[in-house]
Amino acid sequence: MSLHFDLIALDVDGTLLRDDHVLTDAIRDSVREASSRGAEIVLCTGRGPSGALPVLEELELGGTVITHNGAATINADDRSLIHQFDMLPDDLQRFITYSREHSIHFDLNTAFDMMVESMTPEAESMYMHYRAQPAVLDFTAGLPAGLVKFTIFGSKEKLDIVQAEWASWPSQLQSIRSGDFFIDVHHAEASKGKALQQLAELRGISPDRILAIGNYYNDITMLRYAGMGIAMGNSPEEVKLAAKAVAPSNAEDGVAAALREYAWG
Repeated sequence: MSLHFDLIALDVDGTLLRDDHVLTDAIRDSVREASSRGAEIVLCTGRGPSGALPVLEELELGGTVITHNGAATINADDRSLIHQFDMLPDDLQRFITYSREHSIHFDLNTAFDMMVESMTPEAESMYMHYRAQPAVLDFTAGLPAGLVKFTIFGSKEKLDIVQAEWASWPSQLQSIRSGDFFIDVHHAEASKGKALQQLAELRGISPDRILAIGNYYNDITMLRYAGMGIAMGNSPEEVKLAAKAVAPSNAEDGVAAALREYAWG
């Protein structure tokens, strides 16, 4: 059967990977089959390149990766930057001060580098899961240039409170929940949907030739942009409502089922 889409955009955590961060054989084989049938596979993730590229390598694929929730798009083959949305350091200061005052762990990210000012055992364990190795730096003298994402990490209950408070702040930046234990802050125009649109226009691919699969709030923009947006069964209800179809969960090889049914079924 012929492939119905030219580009397939795939979220990583909660979508491609199980909750234990494992890429199953069924998922790997189905994604590789879509690639062999002619689709361009694009990972669209909140992770930075250091966490995203190993997943691409597990899939035995290359090409373009949309990272940091769309704030940086990179060419995985030569590690070059295609596009990024920079943040102004002054716009970040309120978020950093809040995090310090409330003892919330945070990291700062350029397109390729992750930095922290301190490390807890909980944070260290979390970074190991995501294959990230942040550098520990002193930010008191100023922030580095080229920042694309600021992320806080904490309990779901604590971040629920932070999310509600930050939503009321007037800011040149946007904050978005990228997982139960994470809130990301980045440029107001940065999103997975916007980065996917930029890439599609660069390729000359219309939205109706794009299939996107995701599971969380930071995936909503790409699910709406794609001609076929599919939410995972483990998605919150708001994400499912933004999609045209719902696949089985990431514990049930949902991506493989979705590709079989919609990509060439």
